[in-house]
Amino acid sequence: MKAIPIIVIAVMLGVAPAYAQPAPAGRQESKHVNNATRYACPMHPEVVSRRPGKCPKCGMRLRVVKTEPASALPAASSAPATNDLGSLRIPDVPIYDQNGRRLSFYTDLVKGKTVAINFIFTTCTTICPPMTATFRRVQQQLGERAGRDVYLISVSVDPVTDVPERLHDFAARFNAGPGWTFVTGSKTEIDSLLQALGAAVADKNDHTPMILVGNDAAGHWTRAYGLSPPTTLVTLITALADRK
Repeated sequence: MKAIPIIVIAVMLGVAPAYAQPAPAGRQESKHVNNATRYACPMHPEVVSRRPGKCPKCGMRLRVVKTEPASALPAASSAPATNDLGSLRIPDVPIYDQNGRRLSFYTDLVKGKTVAINFIFTTCTTICPPMTATFRRVQQQLGERAGRDVYLISVSVDPVTDVPERLHDFAARFNAGPGWTFVTGSKTEIDSLLQALGAAVADKNDHTPMILVGNDAAGHWTRAYGLSPPTTLVTLITALADRK
């Protein structure tokens, strides 16, 4: 009878190492390394997330910016906070203004000028009206510099609906003055323009509330939140206009 416990203990000791033996380190780690998608706000690049959602600062939908191993993802605060774009290559696509004039976007509206560009559509009921109203106050605060040293441009993200006549009525609703051009055109041309300006979206309702501000002669561009206080935008715009 005493031999039985000894045999049982011996068997247990013999099989225990099989259960305690750890898997190779490399094999264990491989189960936890998988690709993760990183999302960021187009307007506030410092806002990053591993999940889709909206920016807490401006409400924009976060967009996929990079896919990389999850273990390599940086902390949210490590993304650059600068809005400085340096130079920007702008296509010279054919467009129409609110008066039905056929123009070349870069040659006629941007070349050698300081411009502020926002993105709107006339049937928008959310951010477009306040953004356009902000542009109107910016134009007023620029005073004599508006249409002389600085030009405003509003590009429609819905060119199929926003024909020149609709843009003309939209501009009149906000008392747009000289030196403020509303842009539309063929969907193909406008889509390529939006892509080049970093404002392309699959759904027009997701269009960015940012504005682009550039001094083409100096080769310098930056971007800003389109619903910032007008005085803030005027300060930014005039500083770029005075840049040599």
